[in-house]
Amino acid sequence: MHYHEIDIFGVYVAPFAPLMLLAWLLTIPLFRLSSRIGLARYVWHTSFFNFAVYTIVLCVLVLLAGVL
Repeated sequence: MHYHEIDIFGVYVAPFAPLMLLAWLLTIPLFRLSSRIGLARYVWHTSFFNFAVYTIVLCVLVLLAGVL
């Protein structure tokens, strides 16, 4: 696994920061889908559930970035 800093207009950004943003952008449709299907009413705490889904998506992205 080789993670390198990303240069954005002369500012070095840790490779984890864009992955966090990408994970957030990927989980927004999942949040909307879960509320549309009615999954949110079966969950004990909706915010904890949303955070758990975000964490899972972020972990998958980090693992994929490490492999590729």
